Amino acid sequence: MSKLKADISIIQSGIFSQWDSDSNELPRFLEATVHVPAVIDMEFGFVTRIKKAKNQVLKYCIYHPNIPDADGNVRPPFDGEVFIKENDWKFYLGDCIWSPVSNKVGNWRMTLELNGKIVADKTFKVFLP
Repeated sequence: MSKLKADISIIQSGIFSQWDSDSNELPRFLEATVHVPAVIDMEFGFVTRIKKAKNQVLKYCIYHPNIPDADGNVRPPFDGEVFIKENDWKFYLGDCIWSPVSNKVGNWRMTLELNGKIVADKTFKVFLP
């Protein structure tokens, strides 16, 4: 593990253009906000700049506001891991609203964890317009 202390900061947070997960390009930043209207395909989240953490594993988690699955059970948080590719790397963590919008209202918390410590944490308040 690197002896350098990782430097992580949220550089953009709010509403973004639609994100293409198959592309290396980050979505385009549109508006700084934590208040997100529950509109189908509304993309929101944050971009972090991660320095001095190359070759480490970054864990992400998105906590949804008790959204039910097709069987009516509450969906678990969406989580996973990514490998930090560069010493100065930008990473987008976000989600979008899908149908029906009525059950997407509430707090959506998004976190990043590095070496067992939360290094980025943002809560968005999704509301019916």
